[in-house]
Amino acid sequence: MKIKKEYIILAVIIVALLLYLSQRRTDRTLYHLPDVPEISKSDITKIEINKNSIPIVLSKEGDRWTIEPKKYPADTLKVKNMLDIMEKLTLTALVSESKSYNRYNLDDDNKITVKAFDKDKLKIEFDIGKAASSFRHTFVKIANDERVFHARGSFRGKFDKTVDDLRDKTVLAFKLNEIDEIYITNGNKEISFSRTKSPVEVKETKEADTANPKSQQTEITWQNASGKKGDNSKINRLLTTLSDLSCEKYLSGQSKNELINPVITLLLKGTKEYKLSIFAKPDKADKNYPAISSENSYPFILSGSQVKSIMEYSGEMLEKKNES
Repeated sequence: MKIKKEYIILAVIIVALLLYLSQRRTDRTLYHLPDVPEISKSDITKIEINKNSIPIVLSKEGDRWTIEPKKYPADTLKVKNMLDIMEKLTLTALVSESKSYNRYNLDDDNKITVKAFDKDKLKIEFDIGKAASSFRHTFVKIANDERVFHARGSFRGKFDKTVDDLRDKTVLAFKLNEIDEIYITNGNKEISFSRTKSPVEVKETKEADTANPKSQQTEITWQNASGKKGDNSKINRLLTTLSDLSCEKYLSGQSKNELINPVITLLLKGTKEYKLSIFAKPDKADKNYPAISSENSYPFILSGSQVKSIMEYSGEMLEKKNES
């Protein structure tokens, strides 16, 4: 009887062990992932980004985003990238419950705290750490949850920005075909060009089609004030460079009226007037140039390569005639 009782106890233990093993999950999914608040990026009107206790606040005004408190225009694409991440934020796995946040860059010195609001209502809040070693996930903490999770995608870089990073760097933009006149002042030299349509001579074939006569063809040419033909190639390259011009960065602590005596000024006229003035480098060792534009409220910096192109195209736009 004693042996029989031992067998029964052993059987009970084996059954209990089997039940335990069958219900135990070794893939660390015995936990429940927290629900991430669902948001629609179209509803978000304010974003707060905080790193090292330095907050950046972005506000939506109509269809535009600005950076508080000075209302700098924000880079639309960079804001859209952040909104896309928040709208699609997906947790994939629990990583840690140990509260050892520094190994994930989720400690106070390294984390990036993100908050998104619909007017004054907080819609989502989370902390961003570093990317996982696979660069397919990012370590995150959700507000009011001390655990660390994997979130799908590598996106810390989308939020790890300064105010200058987030500012819209576009300083001049227009459509090429809207410009009819160009005025360039370079030191003591002034050049102007106007766009004209000139007829193109079409050689007729031996058997002219009298039933379907060809309409007269024209070409766009640029002429200076004395009627001399300009170099279309250089003028078009200049306009292309200026039509979507972005600066390197903005000048801090200066206003537009503090910059005087430009080394070159370009005035473009069409459906409206566009003006760009470039000034001498503050120091000869500098590689970049200060500049101002009629399309931007703030002085900015253009790279040396940008200015070199503008100066070259501007300085040699008269078409060279071959000597007969």
